[in-house]
Amino acid sequence: MGETRRRALQIVIQITCQLLWVAGLVVGLSGMYLLLNYRHNGIFFTHTYIILPACLALASATLLLASGGLGIWVSLRKSALLQGVFVYLLVVVFCLEATAAALAYVNTGKVDSELAPFSRVFQRYTGRCQDPYSDAVDATQKELQCCGIYDYRDWLATPWFNHSGRGSVPHSCCNYTYHTCNGTLELPGLLYPKGCQVKLEEALRFVLHLIIWSSLAVVLVETVGFVSVAQLMRDQPLLEYGILDREYGILDREYGILDREYGILDREYGILDREYGILDREWA
Repeated sequence: MGETRRRALQIVIQITCQLLWVAGLVVGLSGMYLLLNYRHNGIFFTHTYIILPACLALASATLLLASGGLGIWVSLRKSALLQGVFVYLLVVVFCLEATAAALAYVNTGKVDSELAPFSRVFQRYTGRCQDPYSDAVDATQKELQCCGIYDYRDWLATPWFNHSGRGSVPHSCCNYTYHTCNGTLELPGLLYPKGCQVKLEEALRFVLHLIIWSSLAVVLVETVGFVSVAQLMRDQPLLEYGILDREYGILDREYGILDREYGILDREYGILDREYGILDREWA
């Protein structure tokens, strides 16, 4: 392998490793966002398997960062062992990314059914500070800047609205840009227009699609890394020297066998010499 070609492959591997770092950050942030979203709004979810893509994405991101660092080292060192470890990490990351993308794709079609408890949680709203359902609803409406399930009119069918007798929605529905908002329905323009389930579905679909597309990007980058490392591993000079060493060792052992054979011949000649000496004495 020419030195110019080897240098070009080293540069390609270094660029690939930097792309692996970027992909690792994107995948890790997407997984962290999904986990934080579940942590803050977990009461609205039916099952916990929605966070499986996030767990796989975080594991993959950790290995991507490690692979990027190892790949930089591989490009600077002529070590078949490091190259093998680098390829092994890429294979593991590929499996994790493929699994995460498949689970994210499946969960994308189940977002509606996964958020089925939304209506039940809103029906249990009491407005008390120590009530977990009320705290979850108020926190979600403030964080996502939403009101109700689909819009503010969903509050009209809740027991809290009918029993409070105030004819208003919770203050967490008020748009923070309007300081005069008190939740009254006489001025609906001061409330957040979108419902919380709509906003949460949009957020979940966005992060799941981000995991899918980032996984595809990682696969493309890994393909370039596979090809580049394979080119470096081919015709590895260190391996060639190792083969020559083993060949010289075989020759050394062959010479040793010949030496032992010559020794046997020498002993045989010695036996013949002694036999001739016996014959000489007999003739004498």
